[in-house]
Amino acid sequence: MFKHILVPLDGSALAEKALDYAVQIVAPKRRITLISIIEIPDVANTFHPLPANLTMVEDNLASARDYLNRIADELRKTHHLRINIEVKVGKPADVITELAETEFVDAIVMSTHGRNGIERFIFGSVTQKVLNAMPCPVLVVPGKETIKSAEKEPFGLSQVPTTS
Repeated sequence: MFKHILVPLDGSALAEKALDYAVQIVAPKRRITLISIIEIPDVANTFHPLPANLTMVEDNLASARDYLNRIADELRKTHHLRINIEVKVGKPADVITELAETEFVDAIVMSTHGRNGIERFIFGSVTQKVLNAMPCPVLVVPGKETIKSAEKEPFGLSQVPTTS
């Protein structure tokens, strides 16, 4: 079992699937750090509009904090774990690997969105970049199709009782 696990979350249900795995491999009464990263696109990137102003970035940071606090409160209540939250601005893979190193994280548990082809080329793969940097063991939760088939199973991973 791990003492400190980092779980990157982007607000999607798919990313949240990593939580089921994280609570099962963290040692009792140990720590999970939840992180959300607000990415400000490069000026050269024409696929995403630039934030209108600093207020928009601040609003996104506040929304991310609220989102992580809701998840953290639920995990504390149901699994009796120490939960920290981090909200940062930057390139997701860089922020994840840097935080893993500076906080001496034992493992990262993250989901892959299962992108391929042109979509992966355009948006890149945060998971792949974290795997390439590999600051610690990384558990990758399967992408879209595997998650959909797991949801059809009568006892998906999220339904397995965990011990506190």
